[in-house]
Amino acid sequence: MLRFLPLKLGRLYRCLKLLLVVGLFVILLMNTHNLFASFQKNELTDRRFINLNKCPACFGTSWCRKFMNGQVSFETWGRLRFLDVFNVKNVYFAQYGEPREGTRRVVLKRLGSNQELADIDQKICKRATGRPRCDLIQAMYKTEFARLNGDVRLLTPEVVEGWSDLVHCPSQRLLDRVVRRYAETKDSGSFLLKNLKDTERMQLLMTLAFNPEPLLLQSFPSDEGWPFAKYLGACGRVVAVNYVGEELWSFYNAPWDKRVDLARQLMDIAEQLTNNDFEFALYLLDVSFDNFAVGPRDGKVIVVDGENVLVADKRLIKQNKPENYDVWYESRFEDCDKEACLSFSKESLCNRVTVDHNYYAVCQNLLSRYATWRGTTGGLLHDPPAHIAKDGQLEALLDECTNPKKRYGRFTAAKELRDYLTQLVASASAR
Repeated sequence: MLRFLPLKLGRLYRCLKLLLVVGLFVILLMNTHNLFASFQKNELTDRRFINLNKCPACFGTSWCRKFMNGQVSFETWGRLRFLDVFNVKNVYFAQYGEPREGTRRVVLKRLGSNQELADIDQKICKRATGRPRCDLIQAMYKTEFARLNGDVRLLTPEVVEGWSDLVHCPSQRLLDRVVRRYAETKDSGSFLLKNLKDTERMQLLMTLAFNPEPLLLQSFPSDEGWPFAKYLGACGRVVAVNYVGEELWSFYNAPWDKRVDLARQLMDIAEQLTNNDFEFALYLLDVSFDNFAVGPRDGKVIVVDGENVLVADKRLIKQNKPENYDVWYESRFEDCDKEACLSFSKESLCNRVTVDHNYYAVCQNLLSRYATWRGTTGGLLHDPPAHIAKDGQLEALLDECTNPKKRYGRFTAAKELRDYLTQLVASASAR
């Protein structure tokens, strides 16, 4: 009887596939009218669809003219609303066109799930009226987002500290940078908060509290060499950023030389965000294959999800000298059974000058044998060529970078790993 088991499982698998196809066909039939309407209408010109009607409880208005003029439109699958059930993160691909420049691909983000957006509406209403539903626009003027009126000169740390990872431990220098580079105002360039309109101040604070990714991209722009996607603008609760390329996961089984180059770039990003001339340490708290992308032309690795980035001001740490500020901080390795998990202390990241967190995050979640993503283990540097595997140096460096056996071993291993990968890239280029 056991020999019939594979046959029965095969039939069951075929039946399930048939049911899935039939189910999708039924959904298509039920949505035929909406299907045709979706292709005929550009929903990005609809004020309610992009939640422009909820401003100033929104992320900005700098791109509204482009949206309303129809210069931004969803790509094919993005037009099908019944597929939104699978798009939990509310991230869409779209085409943006300029008369003289032609069209190019951009990424649109709502910066949260539908539930998260509904929750922020409820919180605003409850704080303003005590009820979960209300006139959102009127309610905004009764919340902490409206606390900083035109008489307040600066955005100060005590007002926004802990609102999000970006400002978990903000310095005045960081906040001045955020205000000065705020792109959702015509009068950008000044760190004085009073130069912003009331609605612009509320939008800035709303973004800072809900999802500070746009402010991170504006404060540390790609044009100045930071490894982030380029911020383009916002309209209502939709933010537009530059399309970078395919996600890093698409290169998991790329040729060895390509993966080595990507790994070297990832370690370079970890170094740049940890040690730079600006003395801001940007710690990546959510590191996975989905949060990085690779440029199709230059092959450059870019961070494409900046929601969970903690920024520590090393200059302020050196000035204030908190306890153990000059003792090197080593992140603790944690061998968990979940995908993309990290162990860290935000307080230590905020109070130490020398920290190995970014090296640890990249090595553990992307490069080493401990990296687990979508049911696959082995990391980006899996299955090295025989001569490299036999040498054992790469595996030893990855292990020490992930789970160091020596005190401060990760700092040394990260530097040696960068050098080793650079040598491998140079050798590949010379062939």
